[in-house]
Amino acid sequence: MERAEARSPAEAAAQAVKTYIRLNREKLASDGELLALLLPDRFVTQAIGDLQRHVIEKLRDENAALRAERDGLKGAREHAVRLGEAVKARTLDLLDARTFEEAIAVAVGAAKAFGADRAALCVEGDGAAPKNCAGVRLIAPGTSAALLGQNQTSAVLPGGGAMLFGAAARDSRSVAAFRVNTGPKTPALLYVLCASEAGRFEGDEEADLCYFAQALERTMRAWLDLPKA
Repeated sequence: MERAEARSPAEAAAQAVKTYIRLNREKLASDGELLALLLPDRFVTQAIGDLQRHVIEKLRDENAALRAERDGLKGAREHAVRLGEAVKARTLDLLDARTFEEAIAVAVGAAKAFGADRAALCVEGDGAAPKNCAGVRLIAPGTSAALLGQNQTSAVLPGGGAMLFGAAARDSRSVAAFRVNTGPKTPALLYVLCASEAGRFEGDEEADLCYFAQALERTMRAWLDLPKA
């Protein structure tokens, strides 16, 4: 005579629960409290009067969340495409510029196309900014090194707009600064964008904008007849 397999109390209890579920599936399907105990992530712990309606509403909510996530990803992708096209267009505008001042105007005027509220070319130095170059701002010596260090070419910051743009940008929550290296004997330069929206200019956006800043750097060296950096 074969001896029954010995089981621990926990294993025996688990097997009993499985047997009960198999024999009472219909009762289980209508017992919201029991479902909440077995599947807390899908069924709320409170009593469920209409299980079918509850499941439908749960699926509807999950579907809405997935749609929102999909739309968010689609919106981000479309924004990235628009920014890439804007960078290409403004780079060509730099090539078409007929004066140094016109090239600066292209860079400063690109703010809206780049998803920013303001753009400026910030020059380290003392005194006043040139009057014939709108959008050029004077910043304290050492600002570039403080923001970017010695080797970094760009940085995206959650604030600091007032330091670079003045009081009008004190509420900015996204600031992107790009080094513009025109040569070892010229003042340190930054091409700066700011936006009131948090999280702007991050990820691939920073890379695209960095490309434009490099195009601006080369354009300025050409107009100022400076050697390659």
